[in-house]
Amino acid sequence: MIQTRFFPKWLLPRNPSKPTSSFSSKSHFNQPIISPSSHSPIVNPILLQPRVVVYDGVCHLCHQGVKWVIKLDKHRKIKFCCLQSETAEPYLSLCGLNRDDVLRRFLFVEGLGVFHQGSNAALRVVSYLPFPYSALSGFRVFPTTIRDSVYDYVAKRRYEWFGKENDCLVLGEKEMLERFIDRDEILGQF
Repeated sequence: MIQTRFFPKWLLPRNPSKPTSSFSSKSHFNQPIISPSSHSPIVNPILLQPRVVVYDGVCHLCHQGVKWVIKLDKHRKIKFCCLQSETAEPYLSLCGLNRDDVLRRFLFVEGLGVFHQGSNAALRVVSYLPFPYSALSGFRVFPTTIRDSVYDYVAKRRYEWFGKENDCLVLGEKEMLERFIDRDEILGQF
């Protein structure tokens, strides 16, 4: 069954066979996005939203990080999406990533074709938080290789150290769902 998703043209990769992180700046709505692997339209009509964190929804450490950001982000600048949901697929597709990539390093889609992973993503997310938390983004002065080495070390051991669930952890905390772009899909699991 083929369904269509419509996105502004500036959110589409310039060359569908080779996804990149830079997109055309022209804004044409109602253009179908074609998956590079299948050359068939992707599911359900919604527009991609800016400032979306795509994260491992079954990881306790990741979930605690999301709760921390939601608590501090009083202006509701950041939105969230569980990697395990279908809603995450267009974000992954447009960034040229697969689910395994995001299991290793979470994804922050900032908007207009700009996305970050790993320590860069974490520092971009905290830059949207109010002071003094936004000052943590100053850690960008450290080389990315060092920051990502620490990030990867913790990421590889997060299930062992913090635990993992079978279902997305946000299911247990429905008051957080208003910040999730995949809330309808998450609620459909009940």
